[in-house]
Amino acid sequence: MDFSIRAANLDDCKDIARMIMELAEYEKVSDHVKVTQKDLEQDGFSNNPLFHGIIAEVPEQHKTKEGHTKIGYALYFHAYSSWSGRAIYMEDLYVMPEFRGKGVGKALISKVAQLGLAAGSHQLNFTVLDWNKPSVDFYLSQGCFDITTTMGYHCMRCEGEALKHLAQL
Repeated sequence: MDFSIRAANLDDCKDIARMIMELAEYEKVSDHVKVTQKDLEQDGFSNNPLFHGIIAEVPEQHKTKEGHTKIGYALYFHAYSSWSGRAIYMEDLYVMPEFRGKGVGKALISKVAQLGLAAGSHQLNFTVLDWNKPSVDFYLSQGCFDITTTMGYHCMRCEGEALKHLAQL
């Protein structure tokens, strides 16, 4: 299948917002999505972006029945590990269902890895839902490993009122 991978730009925010909702629906958490197209524009494409994006795109002749040519994305940001130094964190990797199994996801994660290595990163970190066996199997097949089982780490979060309370301490 013919597709291309490129850096996301400001004009992609509408499609990224659409695919974020599609991903959230697949993960059964669409009620958790609070980010808007405007948030993406401000946070990803300002003078000091908080994240970066990559877009997978097909030519017009392969567009979806809804008319979309942007069929996948990855969002990532640079991070730091106190043990190994520079790292890259992939927040999302998503490919529309009808384009899965065609190398798009592999191309997206490969590009994130390339960008991480170019920036001096020593590791690529991300999360995947435990019930999402196709994604877990895909990542394992790419040489990734589950640090929950190998190192015992759990991904923790503090948000909303708990975050506000924590900030007051």
